[in-house]
Amino acid sequence: MKFDDLDRSMRVYETAADYCVLPGIFMVARLDGRNFTRLTKDVCHFEAPFDERFRDLMVETTESLMNSGFRVIYAYTESDEISLLFDREEKQYGRKLRKYNSTLAAEASAKFSLLLGQVATFDCRISQLPTVNLVVDYFRWRNEDASRNALSAYCYWTQRKLGLDVRAATEKLFGLSVSQKNELLFDQGINFNDLPNWQKRGIGLYWEEFDKPSLNPSTGEMVMARRRRIKRDFDLPMKEEYSVFVESLLSR
Repeated sequence: MKFDDLDRSMRVYETAADYCVLPGIFMVARLDGRNFTRLTKDVCHFEAPFDERFRDLMVETTESLMNSGFRVIYAYTESDEISLLFDREEKQYGRKLRKYNSTLAAEASAKFSLLLGQVATFDCRISQLPTVNLVVDYFRWRNEDASRNALSAYCYWTQRKLGLDVRAATEKLFGLSVSQKNELLFDQGINFNDLPNWQKRGIGLYWEEFDKPSLNPSTGEMVMARRRRIKRDFDLPMKEEYSVFVESLLSR
């Protein structure tokens, strides 16, 4: 069989499961660290429940994804996950889901591993969201998940540091309401409302314009040129204010 014929016949098996996102639909990629609980606690010994060193690794990895050739409008990271909102007109790879999932997981894994100095991997999946409201709901969901997880994590690790083992700490928290968890922390001198916002709300990254002095090569004069850079927002709003914020990014 000639190579061209062989090539055509074999590529069918690679592309048979190729699904493409329809035009006009928003794509949001969510990446999760694989076995990061073991990596962060047992291997790297990051501080629990939050460690600024780990936070900075996640932020650097997120920013790297925003600069990896995709049209990312907004990126959000909390805990060991990253969410990326693509421009509605993103056409990279013909909008093939297989390519987005594999490329983004590879990019994140490579960048985080280089920063950390040892192997770490991410998986990736794509949400297809046809309306602006669903995009806003998605990021509200992740924002509120960050708050719930932060409260639970502080309660759990507070009990562990008091001497309780994994089982005892887990059982003590089972069935507690949000107000009861807040009271549990308050009894240990921790006011959840006073904790850093990045721990409770996650971190947003988005593009902003700024003026930069530049030399006009034609006239030799210094002029102000408009440039873009990524803003790291460690003080995101919550609830309805966050919904308005996300929606504003879509209208830029």
